[in-house]
Amino acid sequence: MPDAFGHDPSATAAFAALPEVSASEKPRRKLKAVVVGGGTGAPVSIRTLLSMGVATDAVVAMADDGGSTGILREAAGATAPGDIRKCITAMAGSAEDPLTQAFKMRFGFAENHTLGNLMLSALEVTSGGFPQAIQICEELLNARGHVYPSTLDRVTLVAKTRDGRLLEGQAVANHSRTALRKVALQTEGPLEAYGPALDAIRGADIVVLGPGSLYTSIIPNLLVPGVVQAISDSGAIVVFVCSLADMQGETRGMSAIEHYQALMEHGLGHIVDFMLVHDVLPKTGEQSGSQAEEPEEEDSFVRKVKITEEDIVAIEADGTHVILADLADELHPTWHDPQKLRHAFAEVVRTPPPPRHRARKSR
Repeated sequence: MPDAFGHDPSATAAFAALPEVSASEKPRRKLKAVVVGGGTGAPVSIRTLLSMGVATDAVVAMADDGGSTGILREAAGATAPGDIRKCITAMAGSAEDPLTQAFKMRFGFAENHTLGNLMLSALEVTSGGFPQAIQICEELLNARGHVYPSTLDRVTLVAKTRDGRLLEGQAVANHSRTALRKVALQTEGPLEAYGPALDAIRGADIVVLGPGSLYTSIIPNLLVPGVVQAISDSGAIVVFVCSLADMQGETRGMSAIEHYQALMEHGLGHIVDFMLVHDVLPKTGEQSGSQAEEPEEEDSFVRKVKITEEDIVAIEADGTHVILADLADELHPTWHDPQKLRHAFAEVVRTPPPPRHRARKSR
């Protein structure tokens, strides 16, 4: 492939290597899942759930303003296409299809735009709107589900850091030099949810949050009026896939329980049923990974998101069941391994939901 062309970093090879789902991992009944997030994380859950035979849609944050998406928003007034494009690609009928591969191709000679971003933005103009553009691209790629923006309003993410600074813009907040404490969405008028996104959530059996950037991909969806209520009303099992490591600045140094608390502080209190946390389980006679101290990598911005036994007790006392598992890709330790994640999702499906979920569903 010429140097002028490239692809987004992805776990495409790992997805292609996923073996046929085992009987123990296949749900006993037909399930409908909705993945809530954005960025490069949501596609991991999408592809993994689809490999299990679970019908899967996605609700995607619309605050992205970096890279190709940022240029299209600023120069053409386009609705943010980047995270939508990634999720449509994850749902494509075939990862090897030439059109699917072209859809995610980047043009290094043209401000690093992807073909998918350009198509979505152009079709937004020619088809009559962004939802129509998404539908056309889903049909072109034979998508196995639907992707919904959480809002069609033009939103800007604003963040307050833990050292008191105010940051404006998703790309700036994502690379903050210190962890974030609070985020909000700014619009010129009233902020409204996209109705079909709420309908998809209400019809779900499972709602999966993440993986992905906590404050800039997952939480922005929860800030759209009606989204949290739709999750609660759905009666769905709610699963939070915690990040493996902090690669950017927005969650620098934050533990798993601090990730959980951030969700609670942004409106998701008493709704999360399961939390999936990466932990390298010990061999016989060895100390638990959640207890053992790991040396920090020198000159590295990548730190494992840690959890202690005390944290697990506190999270479970709040009504959320914690599932510890080795979830990391061996070659790319900051990526979730799809096969390992599939094992964890299968455990969620097999495990009776916590009492709080049963009480919520009976209302």
